[in-house]
Amino acid sequence: MTTQPSGSSAERVRALSKEVERLRRDRARLRASVSFRLGRHLTRAVQQPWRLLLLPISFPIAALNLGLERVGKRAAPLEALEDPMVHPRRDAVVLFPTNGVGFGHFTRMLALARRLRKRDPSLEVVMFTTMPTLHIPYSEGIPTYHLAGRGKHDGMEASTWNGLVEDMLRTVLDVHRPHTFVFDGAFPYRGMLNAIAEEGNMRAVWVRRGMLRKGSTVPVDSVERFDLIVHPGDGLEAPQGDESEHDVPMLHTPPFLLHGLEELLPRDAARRRLGLADGKKAVYVQLGAGRINDITSEVRTVTDLLLKDSETQVVIGESMLGERLDVDLDRVILLRDYPNVMYLNAFDALVQAGGYNSFHEARMARIPTLFLPNMNTGMDDQLARTMLGAEEGWAVINKDRSVKGLEKSIHELWSLKRGALVPQAPWEEELLDAIAFPMQDSGL
Repeated sequence: MTTQPSGSSAERVRALSKEVERLRRDRARLRASVSFRLGRHLTRAVQQPWRLLLLPISFPIAALNLGLERVGKRAAPLEALEDPMVHPRRDAVVLFPTNGVGFGHFTRMLALARRLRKRDPSLEVVMFTTMPTLHIPYSEGIPTYHLAGRGKHDGMEASTWNGLVEDMLRTVLDVHRPHTFVFDGAFPYRGMLNAIAEEGNMRAVWVRRGMLRKGSTVPVDSVERFDLIVHPGDGLEAPQGDESEHDVPMLHTPPFLLHGLEELLPRDAARRRLGLADGKKAVYVQLGAGRINDITSEVRTVTDLLLKDSETQVVIGESMLGERLDVDLDRVILLRDYPNVMYLNAFDALVQAGGYNSFHEARMARIPTLFLPNMNTGMDDQLARTMLGAEEGWAVINKDRSVKGLEKSIHELWSLKRGALVPQAPWEEELLDAIAFPMQDSGL
């Protein structure tokens, strides 16, 4: 009696091909590792004795060059197959929002996912992300894959984590075979670059905000790995530095917004949902840092100053990325939801840090806002962004975080009037035209 092998021959061949690809990637990563390359440098010196004379000079130079690669100052070798794989593509798009200090990258990609599906309901939209909020796209029927950020792993080396990124993303791309891949993040991971480099007929798009703080850097060989660079609009456009020298097409769009004004809850409905009392002013506070129970924290100081007015209620936005707050204060309501912009019409004023989403949502509604910009957000220049709100007359900026300074800013906040609404330019049309359809050689 002959035992029949499980699976078809085609399936076995496909499995073997995938294993060969994985082994080739492992070999490429090994050959690109610091230990291998320094070891090879020493081995060559032994094999060719004349190199031994130069070793006191050549070895430190080789180590320096490797160090520059590690910090993105020098182009690193791409550990990919020599010839990118050409797979028949499906009518699918994979979105990769990374995690930052808030929801900026994630929200832009969720907004894009909704617009893509609205234009073409048959299009498969898949998300691969380091954000932990998987239930949000999942509840909208978007298949979602998650890889925890390197900071969640104790002592994990960057090379190890990038290996995980490459293997997981490579599997996602192999399963879904998208015609377009979109990355939204400030720093393109090496593992991601390796994975997309293997896809010869897949469009790769980098959504990257143009407003970068002075001194911020990205790996020098990042830009040319993409077919399109998309720059969402911001309060002020920062110069792109040396990036203008590349040949990759760029697309500048208005700010990505998850919801338009017409999609927000009406004022009465929003206030009922939040349990706000009739006839009292309501202020939404979300500063992203600090504990409300710490009487010295910024969020507690602002809350206490607002509550000095007995006719004011405070709604504190509780981040879904942090621990739950334990608050028991009169006229204070906690809101742990997403997206909180849905409740915007309920409020008479806002107190916020000045992140990308919160700034452009407040600017859309022209609600009087006190901004306390976060000055330690790496690549995100919140101060420069929020200054535009002050110039337009609907915002107050506070850089003096003393009690006296905050009290003065809150007094100025109540002197502002809600600004006239400005029609919002549609941000998605040109972008959808650029990425919603497969490349000519995709096989679709």
